Amino acid sequence: MAENEDGQEKTEEPTSKRLDDAKKKGQIARSKELNTLAITLIGGMVLVGMSGSMGEGLSGIMSANLTIPRVDMFDPLAMTRRLIASIQDALLMLAPFFVVMVVVAVLSSIALGGVSFSGEAMTPKLSKMNPLKGLKRLFSMKGLVELAKAMAKFFLVGGATALVLWLTLDSFIGLSGMALAPAISELVNLIGWAFVLISSTLFLVAAVDVPFQLWDHKRQLKMTRQEIREEMKDTEGRPEVRGRIRQLQREMATRRMMDEVPKADVIVTNPTHYAVALRYNQLRMNAPVVVAKGSELIAANIRRVGAEHAVPVIESPALARAIYFHTELGEPIPAGLYLAVARILAYVFQLRAYVPGQGHRPSVPDELQIPDELKVPE
Repeated sequence: MAENEDGQEKTEEPTSKRLDDAKKKGQIARSKELNTLAITLIGGMVLVGMSGSMGEGLSGIMSANLTIPRVDMFDPLAMTRRLIASIQDALLMLAPFFVVMVVVAVLSSIALGGVSFSGEAMTPKLSKMNPLKGLKRLFSMKGLVELAKAMAKFFLVGGATALVLWLTLDSFIGLSGMALAPAISELVNLIGWAFVLISSTLFLVAAVDVPFQLWDHKRQLKMTRQEIREEMKDTEGRPEVRGRIRQLQREMATRRMMDEVPKADVIVTNPTHYAVALRYNQLRMNAPVVVAKGSELIAANIRRVGAEHAVPVIESPALARAIYFHTELGEPIPAGLYLAVARILAYVFQLRAYVPGQGHRPSVPDELQIPDELKVPE
């Protein structure tokens, strides 16, 4: 089991922060065997595909340099110009091959661990030059796996190379009897197929190396329980900081709640200890909804804001306590309180329609019935 410097066992899975920090430091899963397989395999396929054009191009360069006009024999700079022209022609001919190889090298290197640019990973570390740590890495599990991979590659690649040479020996010998351009094309084709066949044996090594690198990377990043506690403390901050954050969150929630009080249809109070503000829209709501509620100081603020915006305030201690303790903010009231709240809303709507001097002024409803299961003692 992996241990840290304090001897504690690293038994916990790495957190997302640990993984992100490791990636910033350049500590990501990489498989050299996957890179080697991709480069050699794709490189061989590209050589096979380009064998015809490369044969013609190389034969043209060779013919041009082996056929020298008499006038160039007396020009000291002629050979230099020919060399520069030959290099330019060769680079142009091989440019597609180089571009494909660069793309394959980049994609194969990021296929396992993703993209990561880290200057810290390139910073020299004296600890890596410690011979004792070097010996420890050499005889570690990872060192043994690297040794096993090296032995496997030696036998697989060596055996495949011997087999390819034995199968293609006659073809290589036959090149001597061919014309220059076809011979070069055939040579490039044989080399390309040789790379394809030989690199195919690396599939076995890569199939073992990729899972091992992923497992080993995750193993190295495992954490002790103490490290997780320290990370949580650093991430969330000290208790007093968390308390201050929660206080600010409560203050923001209270301010948002107070913004809803002017939109309420009625405020039901205790009358001093509790206050709940209700809103009801017959077209959009199935039941009245609590848009604000609070006790003591918050209740006083709800009453104050309601008075400033002419929201009716009804004193009904039992109903106020029932709504306060059985309904969350933004939720409809319980079904058992429908009748009591309906009587209050009916009074409010009648009060809005009342015109002084015309008929009797609506009276505040009294003796509201509260179900026993919703009653809250004072």
